[in-house]
Amino acid sequence: MFKARSSQLERIDTGDYTPEEYDRFLREISFINRFVGDNRALRKTLLREINRGNLQTFSVVDVGAGSGELLRTIAGFAREQKRQANLFGLELNTISAHAILKESKIYKEICAVRGDALNLPFADNSFDYAICSLFTHHFTDEKVVRILTEMNRVSHHNIFVIDLHRHRIAYLLYKIFCAAFRISPLVRQDGSLSILRSFKPKELKKLGSKARLENVSVERHFPFRLVLKNKL
Repeated sequence: MFKARSSQLERIDTGDYTPEEYDRFLREISFINRFVGDNRALRKTLLREINRGNLQTFSVVDVGAGSGELLRTIAGFAREQKRQANLFGLELNTISAHAILKESKIYKEICAVRGDALNLPFADNSFDYAICSLFTHHFTDEKVVRILTEMNRVSHHNIFVIDLHRHRIAYLLYKIFCAAFRISPLVRQDGSLSILRSFKPKELKKLGSKARLENVSVERHFPFRLVLKNKL
């Protein structure tokens, strides 16, 4: 069950949901991210690098940004440190693109762009950094390589790819978490399947190598997160 990536599609990828279910999906995913880890992984990778480089101005594109939760974390970080950030959330889904703007009203530095991750609508080196979170596991290995290649093409510095670590304990803990917080069936079912569709560290690093990323590495972060980065 955990030896290889599952090929079963999640409901969110098949379109088998109502608009109301999708709205709740965005809210609950944002809550889960704040509660269990992606913001933490972001602070220990991208934001730490910005601090290390003492960048006063920087730009980031978040590929498959959802409702823009991580973009708001970056925007808050930039404001606290008096840095200028230009932040773009790319989403193919119209509802998500609108949600980015709706949830980010106080952050004028955040923009939403509709586009395909497999063919990013940006010129080479358009951004300092390209990131994505809990996104790549939705795709086949071949498409993950294309996404990484596109992210690398549009970023001048590094890319940071945050995703799940496929692990038996992560699977069990997620089920307990969903029961405790009464998570909706769509997020409960798709979240469990997300873990089964996600990666082992060596698998994700191999995909980065296939995308011809320079100095690719994969780090483990609590809880059960993997972060791929390049151009050390």
